[in-house]
Amino acid sequence: MEFRFLVYLLTIILILLTRTSLAITFSTSSSSKLIHRFSDELKAFRVFKHGEKVISDSSSSSWPKRKSVEYYELLVNSDLQRQKMKLGAQYKFLFPSKGSKTMSFGNDFGWLHYTWVDIGTPNVSFLVALDTGSDLLWLPCNCIQCAPLSASYYSSLDRDLTEYSPSVSSTSKHLSCSHEFCELGPNCKSPKQPCPYIANYFSENTSSSGFLVEDTLHLATTDDHANKSLVHAPIVIGCGRKQTGGYLDGIAPNGLIGLGLGDVSVPSVLAKAGLMHNSFSLCFNEDDSGRIFFGDQGAATQQSTPFLPLNEIHMSYMVEVEGYCIGSSCLKQSGFQAQFDSGTSFTFLPDEVYKKVSVEFDKRVNVKRTSYEGSPWEYCYEASSQELHKIPNMTLKFNLNNSFVVHNPFFLVYEDQEVTGFCLAIQSTDLKYGTIGQNFMTGYRIVFDRENLKVHWSHSNCEDLSDDKRETPASSSHDKPENPLPTNEKQTPHGQAVAPAVAERTPSNPSAASTRFVPQFCMLRWLQLLLLFLSVIY
Repeated sequence: MEFRFLVYLLTIILILLTRTSLAITFSTSSSSKLIHRFSDELKAFRVFKHGEKVISDSSSSSWPKRKSVEYYELLVNSDLQRQKMKLGAQYKFLFPSKGSKTMSFGNDFGWLHYTWVDIGTPNVSFLVALDTGSDLLWLPCNCIQCAPLSASYYSSLDRDLTEYSPSVSSTSKHLSCSHEFCELGPNCKSPKQPCPYIANYFSENTSSSGFLVEDTLHLATTDDHANKSLVHAPIVIGCGRKQTGGYLDGIAPNGLIGLGLGDVSVPSVLAKAGLMHNSFSLCFNEDDSGRIFFGDQGAATQQSTPFLPLNEIHMSYMVEVEGYCIGSSCLKQSGFQAQFDSGTSFTFLPDEVYKKVSVEFDKRVNVKRTSYEGSPWEYCYEASSQELHKIPNMTLKFNLNNSFVVHNPFFLVYEDQEVTGFCLAIQSTDLKYGTIGQNFMTGYRIVFDRENLKVHWSHSNCEDLSDDKRETPASSSHDKPENPLPTNEKQTPHGQAVAPAVAERTPSNPSAASTRFVPQFCMLRWLQLLLLFLSVIY
């Protein structure tokens, strides 16, 4: 009892010092508005975004009454968790226990990249799609309506896929409707019943639904001597009983791992547990292979650009593209906002920008234009592998003169294992923002730095993490079978990130406040460390 009283007393002092410090800081410089995690403003935003009724009394840990015991307990736990993360990640890198390798199976699996993950006790393997555009990891589970799992249904597989069964795993347990991750909790008849979920995605009529469970994700790490050790992390899983749309037609038949900014995503859970730095990387190679590493902070020579907030809140990996260049010429008024989304196979541009880019590209291409039956792309050409080297490259320009050279903007057409043509794999969208799809990310180690709210990139062959040198794309030299053109339904299975975090923003002129802020800041740090020390002792 004495310990709890001491914690509450120190927490109140800490909060008062925080308010004083913030007041001093923002009185001397201009800034963006801060939103408290339990403020009425954020509660109203959650109601607007999710259509949910947010309970606000002392019996609800998800939205506690101000100045209640639960209110201060949640603040203390949050501060302790932040200190745990700042004291350093337990592991430099984490990757699935089956290995860090990712792979694409072409049209058979919707042109996305996949990786094997082991889940449950005993562990069972699942081939999941990688999606930075959504948050939830879901698996086909106790199926009512799921995609076929037999290898005979897919030409790329040499073994059957597996259905997840929570009752078979000794580490599985249901999440109740009262859990903080249960967005549909207010619709439940009882707070103790299993939490239902419905994940809707951009592709028309594409969704996954079922109930949420907690189970173990099996990961691995290596030390400086390349010795491998296993890490077992509890995560939230969607037991997907019913899938619709593209998920019944080859896209993510064995599940999907959401890598977004939401609290329920695997990167968020691993970082909150202090297992890794709050970042991860994806690397996609020209040969349809790739890598995924949790905790990766990138190469020393990488370039970067910040994520953009939506209504002061960072909800997805959205960035500002300042210009689009073809060859050495940058088009006027070609800037746009775009989301980095590995769950989208190809790239989409806002209609106005798309027209400028495609028309200018067509002018600069000295090969015969053609069309292919069933192609979703407007600009296709006849060309041999030798002629491809004469095609002008494309570059996205970001702030501070950072540039992103696109290695793979084309879809190659093969005949008898020889390149006979290509299509510009870009489409128009009616949305105000575009999507930087998986094809544009090829040839790069893309780091999603969630701690500093930036995306980093460096040229990579996806084999050596220390490699930041440009690799010459092998887009036309290696043999490939004849590829069927993708349908529209197999291009955009991505969803939108949910459960946004409230991100603080630094003052526009930090130096103006720094000298007056230091004493309170030091006292604040001392109190936080004291709380952490007391929690360990008791």
